Amino acid sequence: MRAILVSLIIYLLFISLTVDKELFAQKTMSGQISISGAFALYPMAQKWVDEFNKIYPNIRIDVSAGGAGKGIADALGGMVDIGMVSREIYPAELRKGAYPIAVTKDAVVAVVSAANPGIKDILIKGIKKDVGNNIWITGRYKNWSQAFGIKSTNEIHVYTRSDASGAAEMWAKYYGKKQEDLIGVGVFGDPGLLLAVSKDPLGIGYNNIGYAYDARSKKQQKGIKVVPIDLNNNGKIDPDENFYESMDDLIAAIATAKYPSPPARDLYFVLKGKSTNKAVNEFIKWVLTDGQKFVNQAGYITLSKEKIAAELKKL
Repeated sequence: MRAILVSLIIYLLFISLTVDKELFAQKTMSGQISISGAFALYPMAQKWVDEFNKIYPNIRIDVSAGGAGKGIADALGGMVDIGMVSREIYPAELRKGAYPIAVTKDAVVAVVSAANPGIKDILIKGIKKDVGNNIWITGRYKNWSQAFGIKSTNEIHVYTRSDASGAAEMWAKYYGKKQEDLIGVGVFGDPGLLLAVSKDPLGIGYNNIGYAYDARSKKQQKGIKVVPIDLNNNGKIDPDENFYESMDDLIAAIATAKYPSPPARDLYFVLKGKSTNKAVNEFIKWVLTDGQKFVNQAGYITLSKEKIAAELKKL
């Protein structure tokens, strides 16, 4: 009995010393990390930084948004440690040393002004894939009657992104095209595009879900309405296609592949080659482990256990 008690005490002391050693390492580890890039990943990255710094207070992390194109350019140019990218990495970028690590998932959705005169019919009918193609790619549909079969001869005001963005790339990829094939009035950044559409009753655009929905209320942002995709092309949104009321509903649909991919996609941290920066590696490791518990509450989708394991092996 005494031997068992002694063994238990020794074990508890070992555990205590191990925990204290880990806490000491966390509190004393220092360094600097710079991050730039995709608007889509910016809110999530900022949340991760805030939570990470509660554990590692001496690691300074600066985060800025400027589009996926800027993120990967900054990373490959050595301007930042981590580039945030919201699209697949091109072969040419991989040849230049791009080293992508998937950290979460999200999606792009079509949005219109809540003040659109035909909003009720638009939401009932939804948007067919070929309709989106004739709005953003061919430009064939010029008014709301042509696009949605509603009683309106009002002209469609089409908006797209002016900056190199993952959202635009994924939206174009849904139609088998690239960002440069999208037509419309170019607006910089997710916030700018959302504002432009919300202020234009005849406007239509697209946004990352982190901007189309309010992170706190999980409801669609005031001034816009998310347009459901008519997946079976029957001219109406059926109950099993109607998962846009809240961010949580849409996230669940993305997680179960009800929402198409693209425009659902992985989001990446991109390094220039495998990092030797201890602070960078510790941050990314934390993002892929403890940091995943903040993903859903921030309006993103957690990676699968298999995906996380594969990404951790890259560190």
